Amino acid sequence: MELNADFTKRVVVHSDQLAWLASPMPGVDRRMLDRIGGEVARATTIVRYAPGSQFSEHTHSGGEEFIVLSGVFQDEHGDFPAGTYVRNPPTTAHTPGSEAGCIIFVKLWQFDMDDRNQFRKTMEDELTTKKGGVAIAQLHRDDREFVTYNHLDAGATLENNDPGGIELLVIDGTVTEGGETLGKGAWLRLPEGTKLSATAGTDAAKLWVKTGHLPFAKPPVV
Repeated sequence: MELNADFTKRVVVHSDQLAWLASPMPGVDRRMLDRIGGEVARATTIVRYAPGSQFSEHTHSGGEEFIVLSGVFQDEHGDFPAGTYVRNPPTTAHTPGSEAGCIIFVKLWQFDMDDRNQFRKTMEDELTTKKGGVAIAQLHRDDREFVTYNHLDAGATLENNDPGGIELLVIDGTVTEGGETLGKGAWLRLPEGTKLSATAGTDAAKLWVKTGHLPFAKPPVV
């Protein structure tokens, strides 16, 4: 399966407008944003766990990166409430689920295969002092990518021209980018060489942003 697999094009998906699709695991549904591959895929997805649902134990051969958007995600490593950022690198394993239900934004098979840096962060705790109405939290940086969490005051503008492409998820609020309004749940991907200029609406905005990673995009190794 290929979905939004041309990384030379600008892509916007208003995920809240998509229907939920059942996954192979009962009680776990998803909204696909981009995908290369079948059930084993390089994928970016919004995933919803119904209360009491759980995946069977599995190993992330290509790594897993996710944000808890609502509820509490759980596995044998602990509870991960809304606002938690998690990186589970290649070779890590767990049994994910949620007693009360949750929604996560997750990226699979997008790690450096030699990465073994497993961690979690509460994104709000990493925020810097605001400059020009924008506070930025560094979540992760390596030779391939830079991941941040961003708070924008109403009317503030986040600009970024990092090389290697840009990806953005609106966690809360609204922003205007390229003449288009992106609300909560909207996902944007800009190709290499495109500058990001996102201006928050009247309710301010919270954004997850990743840069530098698109040149490394490729199908999973199975």
